[in-house]
Amino acid sequence: MTATITITEAAQLLGISRSSAYEAARTGNFPAPVLKINGRYVVPKKPLLDVLGLDELPATA
Repeated sequence: MTATITITEAAQLLGISRSSAYEAARTGNFPAPVLKINGRYVVPKKPLLDVLGLDELPATA
């Protein structure tokens, strides 16, 4: 199990568009921490799960 997911996957879970997720990440308004690694945005799973109120990600994520 990886410790992060892509911002696109996080956007789907949050019910927002990919472009809205990237804009929120760029402006610091994403509801969970976002890391930029080698020019790529990723979202740590644990803080995202906390925002979503889940213990684990759905199997489709």
